[in-house]
Amino acid sequence: MQRSGTADLPLHHGRVPPWLANRMARLGRAISEAIVLEFGKNEFLLRLSDPLWFQSFGAVLGMDWHSSGITTSVVGALKRAINPISKDLGIYVCGGRGRHSRQTPNELLHIADQTGLNGRHLVRCSRLSAKVDNTAIQDGFQIYLHSFILTDEGKWAVIQQGLNNRNGYARRYHWHSEQFESFVNEPHTSIVGSNQGLIFNLTDHQADPARNAMVDFSGQHPDRAAAEIRKIHMPSHHDVKVKDVDMKRLGSVLALAYDTEVDNFENLLLIKGLGPRTLQSLALVSEIIYGTPSRFEDPARFSFAHGGKDGHPFPVPTKVFDKTIHTLRTAVEKAKIGMTDKKDAIKSLHTMALRIEKDFQPNANNYDKLIEREWAMSNQFGGRTVFDEKSRQARRRKNPGQQLKLF
Repeated sequence: MQRSGTADLPLHHGRVPPWLANRMARLGRAISEAIVLEFGKNEFLLRLSDPLWFQSFGAVLGMDWHSSGITTSVVGALKRAINPISKDLGIYVCGGRGRHSRQTPNELLHIADQTGLNGRHLVRCSRLSAKVDNTAIQDGFQIYLHSFILTDEGKWAVIQQGLNNRNGYARRYHWHSEQFESFVNEPHTSIVGSNQGLIFNLTDHQADPARNAMVDFSGQHPDRAAAEIRKIHMPSHHDVKVKDVDMKRLGSVLALAYDTEVDNFENLLLIKGLGPRTLQSLALVSEIIYGTPSRFEDPARFSFAHGGKDGHPFPVPTKVFDKTIHTLRTAVEKAKIGMTDKKDAIKSLHTMALRIEKDFQPNANNYDKLIEREWAMSNQFGGRTVFDEKSRQARRRKNPGQQLKLF
């Protein structure tokens, strides 16, 4: 497998409000279609198997950059967005959280009937991936979310998440069927993170004698594997600190949006008029689509596209969000009929940001000013958080008569 692994995330409770969930699905669909259109279905699966890309993807969709909620919300948004167009896109999203995860086998068999794929094999892959991360690797996390994403060619990716009740963290596991060799022999690769001691890992190559002994019912107890799974570990703090962000990369995006004369770039004239704030978001979305794996080492940076639902680093700018969706959606639809000008213009944002980044000298002192500006402009951008709705509900409970004032 390639670029697959795990990510540890602080547990967040609560639900994504409809005003954000709908936008996540619409932008998630546009980004997914753009990736498939540009690079193909298998590349989309490869992206999903990269923990840092997935985290960055969730951040650009308006989720809190480091929380466990990204997994449930992004998987749910993709399922709502992609499945209605699965026959055209060639991608299917199965499973989800809790009871939805238990429906994965039935969903896979239904898809197999439609596509001619081997449903029994797909169900076996789904169950084995869950068993490995829940049983063969005993690291204190119990699987409660399982999502199986596949193409009409039979290639697949798995995204699943477990909960550790002791420390309050959730752990996300990524799988990818490309170059897949064995479920029980080191199926996770490119997993990085801090050392947290020994774990019970029957998939490590050093556990091969133990696996053989168990198969042969020798009655011998398997030794604990000495090697630890390396992993990505998100910090417990909720706010986005300057240390979480690659300021050189973020600064180049801001310079592109605010300090550069767009008129100097002929290929940007097609999307001129969106304003610098929307260009800022589009540049980060462009990187999600066209960026290489090394560009996603600081997922927090992508929260500067559309903020976070809890207000970190700033409220979700719904008006900017909607313009981003419309622009990318229009570009994708036009590209389907051979009109690639807008798609190429969006792609050029990433290219230009890279060009500026090469010689850009960041000033960390401007970080707080950037966040202050976003908060100051929040009302103008239609800024919203989940707490806004809670405040409105509290006011209605306090003054129930206000519910009758329709105008």
